Amino acid sequence: MLIKNQNMNQNLQNLQNKIDYTFKDEKKLEQALTHRSFLNENRSQNLQSNETYEFLGDSILEFWISDKLFHKFPEFNEGDLTNLRALIVCTENLALTSIKIGLGDFILLSKGEERHGGRTNHSILADTFESVLGSIFLDGGIAPAFKFLEKTLNPSISELSQKKVYKDPKSLFQEIAQSKRGITPKYQTIGESGPDHLKVFEVAVFLNDELIASGSGNSKQKAEEDASIKATKILTNLV
Repeated sequence: MLIKNQNMNQNLQNLQNKIDYTFKDEKKLEQALTHRSFLNENRSQNLQSNETYEFLGDSILEFWISDKLFHKFPEFNEGDLTNLRALIVCTENLALTSIKIGLGDFILLSKGEERHGGRTNHSILADTFESVLGSIFLDGGIAPAFKFLEKTLNPSISELSQKKVYKDPKSLFQEIAQSKRGITPKYQTIGESGPDHLKVFEVAVFLNDELIASGSGNSKQKAEEDASIKATKILTNLV
């Protein structure tokens, strides 16, 4: 059931205005905004987290961007298409896209997660972007889901495609690590949590035996990407 308060209803309406899509069933949008931390403090609401919607949205995004780049850049080779795709769907870019539409203002978080900066956490923002995409698909089908992606991601496609060389986060960190330390990074899974269908992985990246950073994600690939983004900021003194 929907959270019965005026503020929540207004928030849902405001977000629908921002993404230019009106839900037939607002429960789907509410679930898309529900971070798992929120459930522990609101058990009586009988809510579900957005993790299954995120799983669905991730698959829709992967198909859409592959088709989009294939047709938009027929002159690109496979390597350039793969790396450009990785840049567009990476945590960092999805988080920046979420910030532009103010998505962080609408996420349902626990008080603790909010105190620790959950509304600006790039991993949470990127995951919520994918869950909102999944909710749009479930509510209205593929056409409005693709329209949402066109509206939100076209600017970054145009910007990122202007680069002369397309480097995904792991490749970029490897280049920086080899330049500054002369060492090739190594990734190691240091933790797993959640049921088999909703696993959350934690991966650490090392230079020799030195732990540089760790990241998390719903796949090992996403966790490695998250770790490499954080590690790049550390090695380039951006944090």
